[in-house]
Amino acid sequence: MDMTRRAALAAGASVAVAGAAAAPASAQTRWQIACAYPDNNYFTRTLRQMATDIEAATNGRLAFQLHTNGSLLPMPQIKRGVQQGQVQIGEILLSAYGNEDPFFELDGIPQLARSFDDAKRLMTLTRPFIEERFNRQGLSLLYLAPWPPSGFYTNTPLTSLEGLRGSRLRTYNAMTNRFATLIGAVPTLVQAAEVPQAFATGVVNAMVTSATTGVDSSAWDYARIFTPIGFTYTKNAIFVNRRAFQALSAADQAAVRTAAAAAETRGWAAAADAQTSQEAILGQRGMTVAQPTPAMLAEMDRVSATMVTEWLAKAGEEGTRVINAYRART
Repeated sequence: MDMTRRAALAAGASVAVAGAAAAPASAQTRWQIACAYPDNNYFTRTLRQMATDIEAATNGRLAFQLHTNGSLLPMPQIKRGVQQGQVQIGEILLSAYGNEDPFFELDGIPQLARSFDDAKRLMTLTRPFIEERFNRQGLSLLYLAPWPPSGFYTNTPLTSLEGLRGSRLRTYNAMTNRFATLIGAVPTLVQAAEVPQAFATGVVNAMVTSATTGVDSSAWDYARIFTPIGFTYTKNAIFVNRRAFQALSAADQAAVRTAAAAAETRGWAAAADAQTSQEAILGQRGMTVAQPTPAMLAEMDRVSATMVTEWLAKAGEEGTRVINAYRART
């Protein structure tokens, strides 16, 4: 989408915000939703179903227009767009905002969570901190949903992390940047929608991400091997402009919260399903789905320990309490 078109859409969304604020309670309020993922991605489907549920529960008093695949705002602009009222609801990869607060990036530490159960425990422990920080930024958290565990995409077999040394590794947040540096790779920040072009032009020649992103970006066109290693169970945060939310009636606020809770449940179930279904698609498209070697897993443990220590130095006493509580139950 060219900048003129995007600016026009954003301006229209801002007008919709102002109109919604001025509308009487009995009139329809129309909210804009910004999402960075394709229509068939399970995050997008979950978000769309939430909007449908809210419209039904409010008898149409609250309606939505969903802008997918970064068509209105690209991923890096979504959070700011919700804060500024360009759109009312947005979805982001939370760990991409670790520069704002360490608690946003905790789930981006490799191998910290090793299962969906681990990821859910970590979410429960960190959610109050995330909600409090969002509140300070004029946002209200609606729900959190995970990505399936991620792995490496390469064109040669990978038996150890040494095989990634010197590679141009696609990264998507500060944690993957740090991981690349620690293993001797060259970190290269590339948004998900730009991955195919980055591989085609040689900007990157390897990446670590989920099978879902691999399917979304047709990874079989640029990579031969996927090695699922359970790298992370990162989460997306779906949130609403706090002022817009508080302008709703109590009943409509409750409808939003109820629908968001149901969306969170669906999102976790969809992620678990995607772990196997999306890997199967990669295989069906001709990619080799390899298994990580014990040596690679041991190397991952060592890198993870280093990154946890570094995170604790940033997160302070609150971070120490969360990690201690998490490890006590792991």
